[in-house]
Amino acid sequence: MYYTHFGLTQPPFRITPNTEFFFSGGNRGPILEALIYAISQGEGIIKVTGEVGSGKTMLCNMLQSRLPPTVETAYIPNPSVSPEEIVHAVALELHLKPPRDAGHLELMQLIHAHLLERHAQGKQVVMFVEESQSMPIATLEEIRLLSNLETANSKLLQIVLFGQPELEDNLRQTNIRQLRERITHSFRLSPLKTIEIGDYLHFRLRAAGYRGPDLFSPPIINAMAKASGGLTRRINLLADKAMLAAFAENTHTIKPKHVKAAVRDSEFSHYEAPPPRVRSRFVLIAFAVGTLLGVALLALIQGYQQAPTSVAEPIPQSPVAPMAAAPAKPAAAPVVPLPIAEPQAPATPAPPAPDPLAAAPAPLALAPATPKKTPPAPAKPINPIDNKQEVKKEIAQPVDSGTLVQTRLRATTDWLAKPGNNAFTIQLLGADNQQQLKDYLNVISKYVEINEVFVYRTLAKQKPSMTVLYGSFADRRTAQEALKQLPAALKSSKPILRTAQGIRVEIAEHQSP
Repeated sequence: MYYTHFGLTQPPFRITPNTEFFFSGGNRGPILEALIYAISQGEGIIKVTGEVGSGKTMLCNMLQSRLPPTVETAYIPNPSVSPEEIVHAVALELHLKPPRDAGHLELMQLIHAHLLERHAQGKQVVMFVEESQSMPIATLEEIRLLSNLETANSKLLQIVLFGQPELEDNLRQTNIRQLRERITHSFRLSPLKTIEIGDYLHFRLRAAGYRGPDLFSPPIINAMAKASGGLTRRINLLADKAMLAAFAENTHTIKPKHVKAAVRDSEFSHYEAPPPRVRSRFVLIAFAVGTLLGVALLALIQGYQQAPTSVAEPIPQSPVAPMAAAPAKPAAAPVVPLPIAEPQAPATPAPPAPDPLAAAPAPLALAPATPKKTPPAPAKPINPIDNKQEVKKEIAQPVDSGTLVQTRLRATTDWLAKPGNNAFTIQLLGADNQQQLKDYLNVISKYVEINEVFVYRTLAKQKPSMTVLYGSFADRRTAQEALKQLPAALKSSKPILRTAQGIRVEIAEHQSP
């Protein structure tokens, strides 16, 4: 299947419990150690509960493999039997050979004798009961009677019950309260959290021999967490089918559509894909620019209509339109600076927000070279990105974007070509054309060092696109810390971690000619 395609030595996401793939995260490791300690104490009954597919059988198998040789185990996988049958099943698991027609009393005597023999040998006997939530109440009571077998100093039989949350409901019944009182330790396997799911997926892949870059990106992990509910069996099914879908497309990149197909095929609960990379900051800027263009067009029409009046007597400048009165500080749009009217021309009435296009009709008015009176001091213009004067000055004097794009493209090529470059980086956003990329770089350069920004050409939805990256980090943890420290303005585009190797593969597969 896909194992060779991804460089695996064995299947990473089988649902059959394999102790080689035991994941100690999600509190599984501490629970295992606590179980070993509780069994070594030899007191009472132990209870472990968890949802279907939360890893109870894996924990049970791991527990049996970790117990010392002095502990003899009996495993009851299906306890949904009558009280008489459960005693017979215990006798068989202890390798006793009771007669077929042996009665209840005879079976109890055989079990008791065997337990005393093992105790005399310095051995301990532990019985593991799986799916105990399906055990009839009368059978649960029989389990309690088995736990009564003891010497003057210690229990002869230690019992560990594994079950779903319904076991808790059964134990709350009044007629079983004696068993409930004998439970000395209770543990619960909680669903994995999103960050633990990421660690779980990476751990299973490494255990299966994978040595490449991370296959499951944060958006993919979020989608799998939402669909699986944090249950390890569902996570295994989703990951296996998503990797199979990627293999069918001959790609090494797990995409949202692969997870969606895996969810649909697994008939899990309603799937919600991870949100697309919405560049909210730039969407707002585009909306603002569109609005200002409309206002500028309206001002242009009004300028034509009022041109004769402007020849005889200039229109007084508005206190909220400082564009013409401040030639030393030309106004700029939120992202792309545009040319403005000559400073000698009187300003046409404009809306409160400054707009470089609002002064467009001013050159049409034949204003006198020397104004009749000194114009009032202009009010501070409102900057769409930041109200601080320092930021306004920076935006008014942007970087030479045309040269910058080519410089960053060459720097990216050199960075990717470095031998042994397995660095991590942060993907900030994508641009559909070079002009849009220039606008983005102007904004990004105000927040991070531009020499740490990389740009490469690729395809997005079968169309040429350019992706912007930030930083080169030696390991994943360093990259994650840098991602957390990004300014809020750059986090609005929902950046993700990438690897240099993954980018090289993407360029080889998708880069436009």
